[in-house]
Amino acid sequence: MEEVLAGLRTELTGYCYRMLGSGHEAEDAVQETFERVLKAADRYDAARASLRTWVYRIATNVCLDLLRGASRRALPLDLSTAGRAGEPFGRLLPAGAEVRPVPDRLVLDLAQDPATLVVRRESVRLAFVAALQHLPARQRSVLILRDVLCWSAADVAQLLETTPASVTSALQRARATLRSVRPRPGDVLDPADPAQRELLTRYCAAFESHDVAGLVALLHEDATTSMPPFAWGLRGRDQIGLAMAAPEAACVGHRLVPVAASGQPAFWQLRPDGAGHAPFALVILDIDGGRVINTTTWLETTGWGLPAPVQPSLWSLFDLS
Repeated sequence: MEEVLAGLRTELTGYCYRMLGSGHEAEDAVQETFERVLKAADRYDAARASLRTWVYRIATNVCLDLLRGASRRALPLDLSTAGRAGEPFGRLLPAGAEVRPVPDRLVLDLAQDPATLVVRRESVRLAFVAALQHLPARQRSVLILRDVLCWSAADVAQLLETTPASVTSALQRARATLRSVRPRPGDVLDPADPAQRELLTRYCAAFESHDVAGLVALLHEDATTSMPPFAWGLRGRDQIGLAMAAPEAACVGHRLVPVAASGQPAFWQLRPDGAGHAPFALVILDIDGGRVINTTTWLETTGWGLPAPVQPSLWSLFDLS
């Protein structure tokens, strides 16, 4: 039983992450699921459901319990008030208000073929996970199981103890809601895309040389930025450029080291600390059409489950295993 559960851990963590919008909560949910499964193992009836379906049913119930009464998580930018360059950061976001990044290795099978992995990364992109949070919890479960994990309507019905017709109806309503919400555009991390690689290389080079003009040139004119846990954000390339150029915002000597998080281009931002460089923030980029359309700088350096940066230099952007 424990060997089977170990084999399900990554895909189950991905399922719980899409349900809950937090990698930390997803890991807790999977741990609770495994504890419930092992406690009830002697009552498992293979004639009623496959072991995988049974485990997912328990995981779904754990997630539904956690979501009961919880506020909907959203993108940090959607929780922020657009300000102007030079204004103070102001108030903090409420605890647990934002959709949070997750290490790819916790939620994706990195051994999958590259084309499949690109598709899977889309389903853990922050904007997509935030859009899922607009769905009622059971509809969310149906959409993830059917459209992301490719379960049949009959298998989902068995898991939720309902009918295939009810599953199909819930899926149609969930898809309609997602179309109305329209997840923000953005490209997933694709190692095979030379244009994306060039853009990220230029971005890192401009950042590390503190070339503000070079950075601004890579931004879309309507680019946005936010800096959780502060409820602060900027809209527009001009405003972002002014903020970057301010003396108090200078990141001279800072470096960017790639990590694999939320299916998107992501970096540890390191700052000089006297003995070398130390993590300062986790930076997540949204890119689309050859331009950076959003940057989110998470001013936290612990608790992400991401590997610590090993060297403060621009190494191969896509060697993220």
